[in-house]
Amino acid sequence: MLTELVAEAVRRAPTPGLHATAVPALGIIRSDAIYERVHSMHKPSLCFIAQGSKVVTVGDEVLRFGAGQFLYSSVELPVSGEVVEATRRQPYLVLVLEVEPTLVFDLVTASRNALRGKDGGVRRGIFVDHDDAMTEAFYRLLRCLRDPVEAHVLGPIVVREIVFRLMRGRYGDAVREIGLADSQTQRIASVIEHLKGEYTKPQSVGALAQLAGMSTSAFYAHFRKVTTLTPLQYQKHLRLQEARRLLLTSATSAADAAFRVGYESASQFSREYARHFGLPPLGDVKRAARRQTERGARSPSDRSR
Repeated sequence: MLTELVAEAVRRAPTPGLHATAVPALGIIRSDAIYERVHSMHKPSLCFIAQGSKVVTVGDEVLRFGAGQFLYSSVELPVSGEVVEATRRQPYLVLVLEVEPTLVFDLVTASRNALRGKDGGVRRGIFVDHDDAMTEAFYRLLRCLRDPVEAHVLGPIVVREIVFRLMRGRYGDAVREIGLADSQTQRIASVIEHLKGEYTKPQSVGALAQLAGMSTSAFYAHFRKVTTLTPLQYQKHLRLQEARRLLLTSATSAADAAFRVGYESASQFSREYARHFGLPPLGDVKRAARRQTERGARSPSDRSR
């Protein structure tokens, strides 16, 4: 089944990059070469690898997944990812499906609350899993794209099946929670939205716990369980990623970037930046410029190695 799925994915993604499809919730990413670690904010989604493999790091947790496996995240997370298996002949192909909370709620309601996972109540915010039935469903979803009418009529039905199977899997409880108002995951997600808008300002765990409507100890435990990070570590990741974006896209000094994202000490910023990205700010900017020059100089045959 994977061979047929890959053929369909290549047909819809003939070149490297992100490709939209006639099913609005579905996108296809293709890479014809391995690439070094990229830091980003990972949106809530289901990512199914049709071919190749990738390593994703969030906090201290390292997740590797390959063909036939999928990664799911229920909240937005600061991650680093690197494609570790890809060539022009056998490109890395991942199907990215947005999972809407309203669809999850609808399925919970339709199942009369019988859709419970097997995770023993551990609401992991990100996980890797495998399900042959999921592979078959994604193949049928891609087949729908051959015909615009099928994509419009059958596509949403197959998406519904995929989310249903996700909710019946080992970590189904974590998926189920995103569709339930006032669930622990929804409360953590609301705090994450707050942090994204206020990351430059000092935050206290007590105030964030109050925002979530939890005790400080319960909030701290649930936040770490869902995100693998403490609330203040999450804020630090937001600050560092925004600082790096400023450094790479504008004529900004390290000290200016530090103060703009909320650091009071430029030296502390440089230490934490180097610990997170592997080099101090100036060295990282130079490395990024060098890699960009190297990529531009490569021939198509070089990129396939």
